[in-house]
Amino acid sequence: MKRNYEFMASREVKVFLQKIDAQWGSHPKAFKEQVLVKGKEKIYLISRGIDGVPLNKLRINNIGLYIAEVKDEQVRLSIEGSRLVGEVATKNVIEFTRDEAKAWLRGEDMPRGEEFQGFSIIKCGDDFLGTCKWKEGRILNFVPKARRLVEIH
Repeated sequence: MKRNYEFMASREVKVFLQKIDAQWGSHPKAFKEQVLVKGKEKIYLISRGIDGVPLNKLRINNIGLYIAEVKDEQVRLSIEGSRLVGEVATKNVIEFTRDEAKAWLRGEDMPRGEEFQGFSIIKCGDDFLGTCKWKEGRILNFVPKARRLVEIH
C-alpha cells in the first residue's frame, strides 16, 4: 500500500501548534525542532535529517512517530503524542487512579460527571495513556484495540 506523505509547510505547523496550545496550554519543543509530516489526516514527527528526502517519490508504508490526528479542526493526540504534549500541558489533563487506568487500558469508557470541551489527556502518575473526549457523562476511550490490555483468567 502506498501512502502519500508530505512535509508540513511552516504555516501549517504554526496552525497545528496553535491548536495544541489552545487545547493544552503549551506544546513541546520537539514539535519545532523536528520535522512534522502529514499523511491523510495524521501527523508524524521525524528527525530533521529526513527533510531532504523526496517523500512523494518513495513507496512508504509508515513514517516517523505518529503523534496526532486532525479531524474537523480538532487535534486528537496518539498515546505517544499525549506523552510529548502532556509533559508540558497546563490544562485539560485528567488524572486517573490506578484502577481507572487499568479499566481505561482495557478499552472501557469511563463515567465522568464534569463536562469539558474537545480532547483531554489522560494521565496516571507519570504515565500518559492517550486522549479522550467527554460525551453524555462519560469519557470516550480511544485506545486502539491492538494496544489494549487483555486479561487472561
